[in-house]
Amino acid sequence: MCMLLVLVLALLAQTPQPFPKVGPPKPATPATAPTTPPASQAVLPPAQPAPGPNDTPTESSLGVPFYPGAEFVGSFDAGRGQRYYLFGTNGAFLEIVNYYKTALKQKGELIYEEPAIHQFDIGRYKEETMAFPPSVTVKDYTWGGSAGYLNPKRGQQPTRFKTIIQIVPVVPGS
Repeated sequence: MCMLLVLVLALLAQTPQPFPKVGPPKPATPATAPTTPPASQAVLPPAQPAPGPNDTPTESSLGVPFYPGAEFVGSFDAGRGQRYYLFGTNGAFLEIVNYYKTALKQKGELIYEEPAIHQFDIGRYKEETMAFPPSVTVKDYTWGGSAGYLNPKRGQQPTRFKTIIQIVPVVPGS
């Protein structure tokens, strides 16, 4: 048994390396930055910083128009460096969807019929780096007899919103 073990170890010691080294190793040369960007890299305009969690967003900071009269409800951490922004309105669901069809120049997609949810993609979704696709999503909160989405600002009017608009802006640099 010991003899067999010695024989196996001797054979393993003689196994050739898959990539034999020829001559002494070359010293590593420091990488130099190219003086001109490759043609495949597009030069993007500087992105406007996204509003902070307590800042009221603007149309230019989110990159999409707001439905007229929509009230900012709040913003929330979506993960992976993204935030989503909620806006409430008492406008009818179809009225708001038609507004965004015109404003964004696309038909979007009806995600659910009941409760009605319509989504408009505004950027490319990268699963490796994003939690949510950049989009505008409109949801009817009066479905099934519901009184609407409760206004989180106590004592403020309206007390509930019929429709909520969720905006997930395009992440700068993506």
